Amino acid sequence: MSEKNREAKRTARERLAEERQKHKTAEKRRRVLIMGGAVVCVLALAGVVGVLAANAGKEETDAAGPLTAPSGANGDERLAIPVGKESARSTLTVWEDFRCPACKSFEAGYRSTIHELTDSGQLKVEYHLATLIDGNMGGSGSLRAANAAACAQDAGKFTPYHDVLFENQPAETDDAYAKNSKLIELAGKVDGLDTDTFKKCVDDGTHDSWVAKSNKAFQSGRFSGTPTVLLNGKNIYQDRTMTPAKLKQMVEQAAKA
Repeated sequence: MSEKNREAKRTARERLAEERQKHKTAEKRRRVLIMGGAVVCVLALAGVVGVLAANAGKEETDAAGPLTAPSGANGDERLAIPVGKESARSTLTVWEDFRCPACKSFEAGYRSTIHELTDSGQLKVEYHLATLIDGNMGGSGSLRAANAAACAQDAGKFTPYHDVLFENQPAETDDAYAKNSKLIELAGKVDGLDTDTFKKCVDDGTHDSWVAKSNKAFQSGRFSGTPTVLLNGKNIYQDRTMTPAKLKQMVEQAAKA
């Protein structure tokens, strides 16, 4: 074979080797890029999932807010404010809204009888607070008054303040209870309630989330409206023959049984 032919073959082999090396280098680079891209995608996806999870948790916390039940609250999820002795044989469950005119009428007619029966130890009352009128008429008086009543419960003054709120209830269309200053002013009618602690509780809306949860329970209960009054589970407010005297008789009979 001539020297010229041998040189041509060697050059061809060298070119082929160079091409193969280039191909290997390009393939290696391609694999590195693919793997790197996959890692970036996974990390990016993990970051998105992490952000979504964090935001979801934040929204749940922000929406619910800190839920602080008033002192002594009991019942399911601590949504009831109890009045009377636990040993009483009869339980009156009352769902009320401090802006509700019908609730004021019920209180005016039955208050003295209820106080008499709770004081004698024959009846215990579980008050549940709703914000029905805020939803129907607009405003925030139901919420603000309910929070203030819960603050009064913290001070051991729920019953007298509860009564003062209904005795001074504004017209249904007048959202006067939306002003904390009005609620604090009415606290002056209850001996020992007008304190800095009470004022701070009212102004801070300490029990707002608790009230909102109570109202949600009212809605879930599918009650016809406020007031809803149950004696040992039976709706007595819908009983057209019910009177304070009849309520007293029923409670006294249960106490003797």
